[in-house]
Amino acid sequence: MDSLRKNKILVIGSTNTDMVVRTDRLPRPGETVLGGIFMMNPGGKGANQAVAAARLGADVTFVCKTGNDMFGADTRRRLADEGIDTTYVYTDADHPSGVALIAVDSKAENSIVVASGANAALLPPDIERATAALDACEWVLMQLETPMETIEFAASEAVHRAKRVILNPAPAAVLSPQLLANIYLLTPNETEAQAISGIGIDSLETAEQAARKIIGMGVQNVVVTLGAQGALICDGQASTFVEAYRVAAVDTTAAGDVFNAGVATALAEGLDLEGAVRFAAKAAALSVTRAGAQASAPFRNEVDAFRL
Repeated sequence: MDSLRKNKILVIGSTNTDMVVRTDRLPRPGETVLGGIFMMNPGGKGANQAVAAARLGADVTFVCKTGNDMFGADTRRRLADEGIDTTYVYTDADHPSGVALIAVDSKAENSIVVASGANAALLPPDIERATAALDACEWVLMQLETPMETIEFAASEAVHRAKRVILNPAPAAVLSPQLLANIYLLTPNETEAQAISGIGIDSLETAEQAARKIIGMGVQNVVVTLGAQGALICDGQASTFVEAYRVAAVDTTAAGDVFNAGVATALAEGLDLEGAVRFAAKAAALSVTRAGAQASAPFRNEVDAFRL
């Protein structure tokens, strides 16, 4: 690998402003509950992963789109403060910046509604404008909070340039055969793995069945994240289970994003997939002990020092 490209990650995805209310329990449909503390934090799966990867030591370039509003200006400033290359943080005059409304209960579970705004206007021509960033990296990390046509185009362009694509298929969606064939690593949770494979997951055995079916659909490697249990790695030849670290959870909002950033960072540094998942599990465990999305992402020295 070219030493100048080592540890360079291109993240393509969403950026939102999270408006969070902590409450004893999540409301049922049609119900209003009185909450407690209100927080307004930077979020969006793409931005969460970009910030987490940068804090973990990766050299990150981020491609996203914001509105021409105070949220967009704040996003650009915050990303730059994290050391992220913001050359391809586009401003859209026709759409507002994305926002997410999040409720977090006393057990650290959450409920999220997203208004995509400018995220939905991140289109293939925007990726074409960022081909220099594609050429400069070795790894591309994406999620599903931007248009599917953009994700498919970016994956195709990345593979054409011999880059490896990590896709976090969240929120759950139908993935085309063409997209699956361009994925080096897919990182679904149980719900997403079930949506892609059609196999209900209620055990490690069924998680492995789902992972193997997804590999049969064209993906090279699959890591099924199983929440507080851990993660199942499947490369088509063998499967390995990595247990989660036991911590007192405060907020699980961005745990999956930190996990994906950890995997991408470790792979970019040359670790094998199992080593990358173990590193990511540490980072995710630290993140759930803190409130917020990007605010919860740990720094590299914290992960390196983490012991139970």
